[in-house]
Amino acid sequence: MDSHIIMWIAFWTTVSVALFVDLIILNKHHGDVSIKEAAKMVVFWITLALSFGVAVYFAFGFEKALEYVTGYVVEYSLSIDNMFVFLIIFSYFAIPKQHQPKVLIYGILGAVILRFLFVFIGVRLISAFEWIIYIFGAILIYTAVKMIFAGRDEASPEKNIAYKFLKKLFPFKQDDATGNFFVRENGILYATPMLAAVAVIEMSDIIFAVDSIPAVLSISRDTFIVYTSNIFAIIGLRSLYFLLSGLAGKFKFLKYGVAIILFFIGLKMLGSHYFHISTAVSLAVIVSILSISIIFSSFKNKEN
Repeated sequence: MDSHIIMWIAFWTTVSVALFVDLIILNKHHGDVSIKEAAKMVVFWITLALSFGVAVYFAFGFEKALEYVTGYVVEYSLSIDNMFVFLIIFSYFAIPKQHQPKVLIYGILGAVILRFLFVFIGVRLISAFEWIIYIFGAILIYTAVKMIFAGRDEASPEKNIAYKFLKKLFPFKQDDATGNFFVRENGILYATPMLAAVAVIEMSDIIFAVDSIPAVLSISRDTFIVYTSNIFAIIGLRSLYFLLSGLAGKFKFLKYGVAIILFFIGLKMLGSHYFHISTAVSLAVIVSILSISIIFSSFKNKEN
């Protein structure tokens, strides 16, 4: 059997089993997760992702494995910033802690599907129109500058197009705390904050993909590498959310680190036809920037 087919089967089997265990068997904490427990869960997901990278190495060689790890680090670093946006969404809609895991489940499952479409389209666009890499690079640089100087628009749920559209489709019951997506009162079907939170998170993931997919495509144009590195970062987001929700405010400079990473990748894409930056160098630069931003945030926290 072709090695690509074997690896696709191994990927979907691993992801399916991992999601089943995480979302069905272990989903009994109702959002009440300590920082220590969340840290253990995060370590597990990172270990699983890197273990798959070892499988990529044996199947396709060192270069592909390096591309996979680099793509994973890029997507995971962007996901850290995105989790703080999720905190804002849950706060805005006043989603109780015990109902937040349910929203995250739908968010993750939706992202798994949407990312495949974005990756497939992105790879095909670059293959058919080489010049589109400049557009992707410009998008990343624009996003980086906006993150540093203007914040991110998707952090304002009331401005989210999905939320506005939902309010036009259904009457909205603002104070519902049942954990359901719809409630019926006096024969009228109302949408709830739970449904609104899912809609905004799904729309936010589409916006996030505009950053992350071009970023990973700067590392590799192999559909398998780009998609698997993206999905292994995404399926661990629930654990990452639980960890960061307990550490909110402690990584004040992380946003700037992520912005610099996007800026670096954007420049790499814009200059791809004039100079080559190896995957190993890209990985070293990305990890260094991320580490410095975390260390600097830690020092600032100690000073305060």
